Amino acid sequence: MRPLSGKVAIVTGTSAPRGIGRAIAMRLAENGASVVATDMAGYLHIDDDIYKKDELLNALVTDIRNMGNTAMSLKLDITDANDVQACISATKQEFGRIDILVNNAGSLAGSDNFLSTTCDQWETSFRVNILGPMMLSQAVIPEMRKVGGGRIINIGSTRSLGVDAGFGAYTAMKHGLVGMTKTIAAEFGADGILCNTVCPGYIMTDMHAAANTRLAKENEISVEEMQKRRYANVAVRDAGRPEDVAEAVAYLAGPNSTYVTGINLPVSGGVPLGI
Repeated sequence: MRPLSGKVAIVTGTSAPRGIGRAIAMRLAENGASVVATDMAGYLHIDDDIYKKDELLNALVTDIRNMGNTAMSLKLDITDANDVQACISATKQEFGRIDILVNNAGSLAGSDNFLSTTCDQWETSFRVNILGPMMLSQAVIPEMRKVGGGRIINIGSTRSLGVDAGFGAYTAMKHGLVGMTKTIAAEFGADGILCNTVCPGYIMTDMHAAANTRLAKENEISVEEMQKRRYANVAVRDAGRPEDVAEAVAYLAGPNSTYVTGINLPVSGGVPLGI
């Protein structure tokens, strides 16, 4: 039997084809979980291509089902309380329980120098990076209590642990997410609900690859040279893969981490970033 057989997992922010959320959903499904893959409605821009998020979610669900696993997709704006409750209700109706929540959806709003960051950017960053995970966590905890426990895994960043100039709002919110993780761990450990933060560093997602290309053009150097410069402070001198983050999540969601809660787990190849 696979380690997550009989478990039900909600994963947010799963539409990107080469994204952390998609990799997490696939890995949990491989381990036997029924997966609820969610994302906002709208479009995803990757390089010069535009994709409908609902079509990407449907493709993910198809891939999971082709593996012989069960999955469903849901539109979810994590900052909308009605959407959050609809997600919980639909999950319970389809699968009858909720065991795992992965708060992966996030926003880079406010990734600018401190004096240039607007109040609207700070508010957007707060709503997506803290308020959304908070509402989802509050919604699933009573359901997890009903089944004797569960796992909440928040996707932070190396900026949850240190500082990188030019990301003021994002850094502040990811630090706040760590505080929320520790609070949930402290308050609900006795209920068998474990809560941890996974903190990715440079991960070769579609967004990260596009940033490397943009920075290379701006600096009039090759993409290879830009990557060499960006990863100079990474111990392994390279970016990670979405699957590396997914493996960390699978461990924290699985049966071998029953005495692990309230931690921050860097998946960063050794990026210090002021830690």
